[in-house]
Amino acid sequence: MRTVAEHLAACLEIARAAAPLDVVLLDAVGCVLAEDVVADLDLPAVDLAGLDGYAVAAADVADAAAGSPVTLEVMDAVRAGDMRPTRLVPGAAILIDSGAPLPLGADAVVPWADTDRGESRVQVRAMVTAGENVRRRAEDVQAGTTVLPQGSRISARQIALLAGIGRHRVKVHPAPRVVIISVGDELVEPDGAREAGDVFDANGHALACAVTDAGGQAFRVAAVPDELGALAETIEDQLVRADVLITTGGLSVGQGDTVKDVLTPLGTVRFDSVAMSPGRQLGVGTIEGTPIFCLPGDPVSAQIAFETFIRPVLRQIAGWQDLHRASVPATLASGWHSPARKRQFVPVHLSGSPARGYTAEPTGRPGSTRLLALAQANAIAVVPEDTQTIVAGDTLYCLLLDA
Repeated sequence: MRTVAEHLAACLEIARAAAPLDVVLLDAVGCVLAEDVVADLDLPAVDLAGLDGYAVAAADVADAAAGSPVTLEVMDAVRAGDMRPTRLVPGAAILIDSGAPLPLGADAVVPWADTDRGESRVQVRAMVTAGENVRRRAEDVQAGTTVLPQGSRISARQIALLAGIGRHRVKVHPAPRVVIISVGDELVEPDGAREAGDVFDANGHALACAVTDAGGQAFRVAAVPDELGALAETIEDQLVRADVLITTGGLSVGQGDTVKDVLTPLGTVRFDSVAMSPGRQLGVGTIEGTPIFCLPGDPVSAQIAFETFIRPVLRQIAGWQDLHRASVPATLASGWHSPARKRQFVPVHLSGSPARGYTAEPTGRPGSTRLLALAQANAIAVVPEDTQTIVAGDTLYCLLLDA
């Protein structure tokens, strides 16, 4: 029997980070940078007006007040993107849009609200200081600065920065394409008619969502019956588009379970009992160089195994540095007995805060595999292999599911 640590090491060993791809910005969303991004220009490239108003020399309006406004000649108007060489003369103002280049000779912008909005002459009713309402050149980014280091995840915020410095393409680790295959004669679609003995395919849908949440691109295959030829054909067909294959079901020793029989001649897949609860036999290996992971058919066991073994694998392929979910210590609200020499994973509801500490309450009977309990949980309490008795007030580390 393998330990959890041994099986995780075997899973990570066969799944290396994907080769970087040079992609356009929109295709980079959700991916991890495979290069340092260095700005080759200042942002902003010139001094800009920070708001709509009048560009002035601060010294010209030093005495302006609501009861004694200063009157200036309006000599020009500058719009955003207007790069004409414009110079402010003493005693004058220039009408200016937010984001427009600041004219030479101006060092501040008076807001609309502090003027009478005059077109040929303007009354300024409040003083400004030099630099006020001005976005200085390179205030945001200076040329030569590493703005995004390798390993950064790309989201809308990073896209704004990349586009702002003129980058159209970046080098990223692509999201892994993951094919999920549910196996079993009894499986039917949740929206289909259910007859006696039928089971709705919870795993196919849940694992596809889990893959997406982990940063992968999920492809769900309709449930495959327990028939050697059908399963072999499905796996071989899916190898064309898969960076990773996941099967669920078909792993017990009962009659009609086909995963082992199909995978043994196709590749190098090893099946082991793993010392975890919930859980049972799991498979890991490769088919034509593509990693494949075989999970049990029980939905709770499959989800726990995915979180423990496959989620870190997908994040490693996608170039993430932090492979595992964050965890926090929590005080247990109740106790239970844990299986000897097994690492137990218990769905819990976590409450509290970093300042006050956390409390964890099991959402179902520990050791059971209830879908409702898993759905109600926001964390998974992890009981070490050498701990068999948990009492209220003990502390366990809990994996944060919704972080």
